[in-house]
Amino acid sequence: MTAAPTQTLAAIRARFEAFGGAWTDAPVLQPLGLLLDLAGEAVRSRLYVVSGGIEEQALRPDFTIPITRAHIAGGHAAGRYLYEGKAFRAPATATENETEFLQIGVEAFGGGEDPAVEDAAVAALAWAASAAGGRKDLSIQLGDIGLFRAFLVALKLPDTTQGRLVRVFANPRALWAEIGRAQAVAGSTASAGGRLASLLADLPEAEATGVLEELWGLAGIQPVGGRSAAEITHRLAIRAEAARTPPLTAAEADLIERFLKVSDRPRHTLDKVEALAAEGGGDLSAVTEHWTRRLKALVKAGAPEKALTLSTAFVRPFGYYDGVLFEVRSAALGPDAPVAAGGRYDGLPARLGGHPGAVGCMVRPGRAFAGSAA
Repeated sequence: MTAAPTQTLAAIRARFEAFGGAWTDAPVLQPLGLLLDLAGEAVRSRLYVVSGGIEEQALRPDFTIPITRAHIAGGHAAGRYLYEGKAFRAPATATENETEFLQIGVEAFGGGEDPAVEDAAVAALAWAASAAGGRKDLSIQLGDIGLFRAFLVALKLPDTTQGRLVRVFANPRALWAEIGRAQAVAGSTASAGGRLASLLADLPEAEATGVLEELWGLAGIQPVGGRSAAEITHRLAIRAEAARTPPLTAAEADLIERFLKVSDRPRHTLDKVEALAAEGGGDLSAVTEHWTRRLKALVKAGAPEKALTLSTAFVRPFGYYDGVLFEVRSAALGPDAPVAAGGRYDGLPARLGGHPGAVGCMVRPGRAFAGSAA
């Protein structure tokens, strides 16, 4: 990938400065266990682990988690932070050859605005900053984990089933496996792992953690890979819960499958998912009204309507996103090399002890530069 020249960097940087925020930085080294817990398993194979010291660490794969930590450590309820620096990730595809790359971005916390309008403003910023690189082949891919969650509520699925499906939404293979369970008898927990999961799931998590640590001690096992006993018992409890929860009915699985295949101009997508929800006896009008406001704000902020696509199954690999998602894509570079990306992650600050509510985006100048090869 051709490096962006100075004038391109300045043009992209200017879009972020116009948006506003305090320029900041984040430590290159981040706690490995925290990254795995917050970013999700899909990121594990892309981390560069640094061994040594008391706690295993990894080179920062992005800026969202470290800047969120710094924001909370500063004791602020609200804040807007700009950044420019390198992130480090192992290539996701055979054709990708970048292991470290420059990002320019923003993270906004607790803005107090209408979230739909705030989402639109940040997505429009990603578009404007990407376009500053000179490319004429850009489009915006939109998605929304919240729309999927609302659709499950509209179908009146049990809370446990809804929670399980939302948790695996960012992992398409696991999500389709859950849908496939509708065609099979619920799985048995007869395996050793299943028995252990069931045992631990019936105990308070602190007690379950102690049991697992004692088993490790008796077996002389030294855990590796950044997972603590508490993290492992939590995941085993989730697995046991999934095994005990009845699978989807065939009719429910069919509606969810059809929902996940919708990808069209945003208004058409919203019409289609409303119709599917109505077929299942539910109503999505309140949710789609939020999307209508978001789309109007996005177009008003400068994103061309003809460049927008809303796909119900669109996900990003980082597991902390819990709302609207977006990527700015180049036709020349393809969908596996987004020029810019971002979304809403309301729950991440709360998980780290702060106030909920956050949205952000980043642009990769090397991809935004019109002289970059595909």
